[in-house]
Amino acid sequence: MSGPSTYVPKSAIGRWFESRLPIMGLMHSSFVAYPTPKNLNYFWTFGGILSLMLGVQIITGIVLAMHYTPHVDYAFQSVEHIMRDVNWGWFLRYTHANGASMFFIAVYIHMLRGLYFGSYKAPREVLWILGVVIFLLMMATAFMGYVLPWGQMSFWGATVITNLFSAIPLVGESITTWLWGGYSVDNPTLNRFFSLHYLLPFMIAAVVVLHVWALHVSGQNNPTGVEVKDVKRDTVPFTPYATIKDGFAMVVFLAFFSWFIFYVPNYLGHPDNYIDANPMVTPAHIVPEWYFLPFYAILRAIPDKLGGVIAMFGSIAVLAFLPWLDTSRVKSASYRPVYRVFFWVFVVCGIGLGYLGAMPAEGGYVIASRIFTVYYFAFFLIIMPLLGLFETPKPLPASIADSVLARGGSASAVAAGAAHAPENK
Repeated sequence: MSGPSTYVPKSAIGRWFESRLPIMGLMHSSFVAYPTPKNLNYFWTFGGILSLMLGVQIITGIVLAMHYTPHVDYAFQSVEHIMRDVNWGWFLRYTHANGASMFFIAVYIHMLRGLYFGSYKAPREVLWILGVVIFLLMMATAFMGYVLPWGQMSFWGATVITNLFSAIPLVGESITTWLWGGYSVDNPTLNRFFSLHYLLPFMIAAVVVLHVWALHVSGQNNPTGVEVKDVKRDTVPFTPYATIKDGFAMVVFLAFFSWFIFYVPNYLGHPDNYIDANPMVTPAHIVPEWYFLPFYAILRAIPDKLGGVIAMFGSIAVLAFLPWLDTSRVKSASYRPVYRVFFWVFVVCGIGLGYLGAMPAEGGYVIASRIFTVYYFAFFLIIMPLLGLFETPKPLPASIADSVLARGGSASAVAAGAAHAPENK
């Protein structure tokens, strides 16, 4: 979609360098002249927000690793040392801890936007699958990071989650022993998790590069789901139109992020994690971080241990098959009135599972978890395939430009794209 670069350096040194390593031309074609659908709304800014948050997490994580001690006898005290004795250590720790939550808030909005507007459909199947891979790597990184403070919830959370692998027939016990580095969660476990927690963000960054590459090959989806037909009428250059919108959204998101850092830094955490890990004292109620709660509720909804593990991992794996499960030829839910209703019920279901994951696994909470779990899988495996066959969508606009005009956009807005057409070629 970005096409060959039209960037020409002005200086002789620039031209010499560009002829040998065309980095600036690549940047120009990808982030300046890249043709962007002109009807994108603010839900499309969360890709940029996620890139920003990944950078924040990597930078703060590197600095925190300089002061952290990955040993069961010193890990908890080293975190307290960071908070109390390291210059701006409290800021780094709160930024990193709350940054994980902000990362997941942004990624859940990003994924729901993809679900609503059909961003997983052809020709963007690989783009979507790479996004699911990023999500899996994020979950693994966040889980291992939660263990590092070595508080009560860190220790017991690691014990509960790693024990799940023992349910796998034949190889489960071996996998669990390998994860632990022994026969219980102890110092080898902490060392393994610290090493992987440090490594995985760089793997995420590498997959993000592939994700952006795939995006620039297939082109961006848009709220109508109609593909670009005329570059002159349907698109505008990425810079300044999309960059200004992305920049504004990042500032607003950083303000929201800053409120947590400076005013309620521990709101999204668990008070038991400010107690040093003690294998002899089990917390009254073991819960993971909030962004794992929907999947934790699915795990506990199944009475069989192996069945729960399969359901939990299956709830994530099913996302990778969406391009083939959704049989509708219309991408956007804006033109699918029936699907739109089921989608919002799905959103309520996800929020409900998050709430139930934080509740005790007893009585009505378990029954409600099972009902929501059934709907979660039915949405992907039954509702989406059948809706594509029986739903009658609304008429689609002939082009992106027509949809902009139909919303009340002016003819001058369409003409703006034509004025920048040479940059889009």
